[in-house]
Amino acid sequence: MLTLSQARLLQLSAQGLLQSLRRRPRRSDVVATIERMRLLQIDTIHVVARSPYLVLHSRLGDYPMAWLDEALAQGQLAECWAHEACFVAATDVGLHRGWLGQRGNHWAHRHAQRMHREQRADMDALLEGIRASGPARAADFVRKSEGAAKTGWWEWKPEKRWLEAWFALGELMVARRENFQRVYDLASSVLARLDPPLDADAAALSAAELRQRFILDSVRALGVAQAGWIADYYRLKPAVTERELAPLLTRGDLLSVPVQGWKMPGYVHREHAETLDRAMHGRLRATHTTLLSPFDPLVWDRARALAMFDFEYTIECYTPAARRRYGYFVLPILHRGRLVGRLDAKAHRGEGVFEVRALFLEPGVTPEPALVQAVAAAIAATARWHGTPEIRLGRTQPAAVAKALRAAWRAAG
Repeated sequence: MLTLSQARLLQLSAQGLLQSLRRRPRRSDVVATIERMRLLQIDTIHVVARSPYLVLHSRLGDYPMAWLDEALAQGQLAECWAHEACFVAATDVGLHRGWLGQRGNHWAHRHAQRMHREQRADMDALLEGIRASGPARAADFVRKSEGAAKTGWWEWKPEKRWLEAWFALGELMVARRENFQRVYDLASSVLARLDPPLDADAAALSAAELRQRFILDSVRALGVAQAGWIADYYRLKPAVTERELAPLLTRGDLLSVPVQGWKMPGYVHREHAETLDRAMHGRLRATHTTLLSPFDPLVWDRARALAMFDFEYTIECYTPAARRRYGYFVLPILHRGRLVGRLDAKAHRGEGVFEVRALFLEPGVTPEPALVQAVAAAIAATARWHGTPEIRLGRTQPAAVAKALRAAWRAAG
């Protein structure tokens, strides 16, 4: 039987968050890290680094953000709808192309289908324009109406909505990004540049075979999972049940392991059998301290974060300001296998200032010197990586943590 602490270590190991990288990051680490997680969620909020870059920073440390953009432009990565809009490794693109026909329940696909029914002539003309003239950005089209640009799908200019609809339907893909703006091209052109090439066999799998593959990949990415957590990783419907997992256990693709305090079994991918054994014998050790994106796979499932880490988490940037408890863009703090707190941050790039508006330790977490030193170092590392090395600290809970953090930063010079 796994203790809950051992289960956490197994999950952190699978996610690449158990220990810091022991060497300088390499370009190849970007793709390898995404292959390990299976996907990297995209979000455009830019209060600190946009989420995909921050998720990689939590695992790789001080790497150049341009490496992610370059991997996309070189065909080593692609974008598709998965958990939400995500980067995936080129090796997985065939699976996602094969799954396009099963995406009907996803909100983006439903919007796209309805839009094509209602605005077919305009959408078809846009697609033909790209076929004739080459890749396009939404910015290449001038907004015809007056007023400031708005952000929701339904408030975008028509061409932006049509580009996104064709992307959701699979006729367009993202060739590259320019200042994080998508450059759309025909899917056939993007697929032809994949490195490694498109796996046609994966794209030809049946819906049942693809679902099974996504289930296995989800469990592998999570390290250990309850059946009820599996579907969320790729937004599979219907929910995954223990009955559905039984044949995978029989075949040996999955292992079943009891976890202390769980009323249901935990599932582990066979590729993690050795790591599972190390966890059960107390040979996994968490040494990593880092800040996590709100959209990190470790925390994006609220029920899983609560069960695994006793961490109650809501992404409050979508919550009205008056109802926010912790702040707008709140980063969970991972320290040696536990989620020990959270901070509301903003990078002021023009001033070179990384503002920690508020920092909260979790109830029951004691601000021991080693913990404070590690958290201070993690904040400083993130600030330097942003190009905002000066740290401005607001309130903390407990209040005494502020003095200890400032002392740690002064001592580090």
